[in-house]
Amino acid sequence: MSVLRIIGAIFLLFSVAGCAERVWAPDEAISRAAYVDNGPPSITLVTVINNTTGAGGHSALVINAEQRVAFDPAGNFKYQYAPERNDFVYGMNPAVLRAYYGFHARKEWHVVLQKKIVSREVAQKAYDLAKNYGPVPGGFCANSVTTILRKLPGFESIPVSLSPKKTMKNFAKLPGVETRTIYEND
Repeated sequence: MSVLRIIGAIFLLFSVAGCAERVWAPDEAISRAAYVDNGPPSITLVTVINNTTGAGGHSALVINAEQRVAFDPAGNFKYQYAPERNDFVYGMNPAVLRAYYGFHARKEWHVVLQKKIVSREVAQKAYDLAKNYGPVPGGFCANSVTTILRKLPGFESIPVSLSPKKTMKNFAKLPGVETRTIYEND
């Protein structure tokens, strides 16, 4: 491949990567959907894995802080009771959370959940960083997740990565991580 083609491919990659859908739910929808979970503050890494190839397809975070929310970077989860602002999804009550996991777990994919209990301060910092991150372009879900995680006390060892599977493996090395896997066949 010529140098010009390589440069052109890199330019195309970065110009497409710069496109991210901006979504801004109204304040009333956000207020209506607010869900406070009584469980301990936590950060859950959500990784979607292809059942055939074993490749990682998506990374996201479920954060239990002042509210339980999802940071679904470059995701396409849409649910009437879960308003979104630029990949930050509100209203993660138990029913919406089940729908969120079920949306990702299907015949071709399974979901790995890695939950880590954290202090209120760490959970709130994750919440604030995710809320203010902005929309994420396609292909950069793991990059945005790892960028946020590295800024949190106790998560600094996680390198920034473009790979959902590498992110999952690095998260698993943290002390106290509880792992659960969800398979669905619909």
